[in-house]
Amino acid sequence: MVQLPKVNELGFFEIRLESIGGLGANLAGKMLAEAGVVGAGMNGVSFSSYGSEKKGSAVKAHIRFCDLNTPIRDTSPVERPHVVGVFHEALAKTVNVISGIYEHSTVLVNSAKSPEELKSSLNMMAGTIAVVDATTIALDEKNRVNMAMLGALFRMCDFLDPEIMKGVIEKSLGKKYPQAVQSALTTFDRGFNEVKFMHFPLPAGATMPEFVRSDISALGYETQPIGGTITNPGSSFLKNLSISRSGLLPHFKEEECIHCAQCDTVCPDLCFVWDEQPDKKGRPQMFLQGIDYQYCKGCLKCVEACPTTALSGEREEEGYAESHTVRHIFDLVTEA
Repeated sequence: MVQLPKVNELGFFEIRLESIGGLGANLAGKMLAEAGVVGAGMNGVSFSSYGSEKKGSAVKAHIRFCDLNTPIRDTSPVERPHVVGVFHEALAKTVNVISGIYEHSTVLVNSAKSPEELKSSLNMMAGTIAVVDATTIALDEKNRVNMAMLGALFRMCDFLDPEIMKGVIEKSLGKKYPQAVQSALTTFDRGFNEVKFMHFPLPAGATMPEFVRSDISALGYETQPIGGTITNPGSSFLKNLSISRSGLLPHFKEEECIHCAQCDTVCPDLCFVWDEQPDKKGRPQMFLQGIDYQYCKGCLKCVEACPTTALSGEREEEGYAESHTVRHIFDLVTEA
């Protein structure tokens, strides 16, 4: 019988996958659970939670494993994970992806950064950080991020057999997408082989942050503002869609632009910034100034619509969006 490395008070080894819709975390969770149940002979369950706008919005997949003698009657979200898989590094900007981890938990991140850099950006006190550049692997192999992340997860969970997982991949994709099976297996192998680990022990005298359940509201009868008014601003002006980008974003070359507005016509999120200026004959015309990357989710519809080479889809590099963004000017709105 397979021995789980650690279990909680209910006898469960728990995994939580943090992702955005479109990267395949839901399917990855199902395949992971199937490989554990079929291949390792364990009891297991997988389910996901996501919002109404599935693609590009935050998604969580929850997986529980236990021995065959332990019944699974708990279908609540995984809040104290032994393993966390972060499919999109930028999620940490708006989601506490390491919520509820133990000092011995492992956090796998899809990133090109070092474990030391990620420890700082995630504000992680202790635990093991695993890093795999799943986006680059997926782009190289013309496959999806979830296969590379699954490979890395199987490297971390040594009680699972990667050969069983390959069989699950072939079965899951073989009938509907037979042309994608080989690239999926190659992506899985690369994720398994290219993941890197680093353990960070809990500093002497320190303790992990106290766990707070997600279903406990920060506002109650003792903590609500006077009059019960919730003062936090929330509008599309403040919304940041950068976490929805899955590795690519448009680059703008002003010297190649003919200001035809084809890009603005197809853009679903009004990312393009325009300004009225005189043309060569002194007539007022609208000229494209650039892209406000705060609202860009990297769909690249603008690149397809552009009749020139002014827009191109490129791999997103750290800091590019922040240094090249051109802000919208909203005269009647001020940031709180």
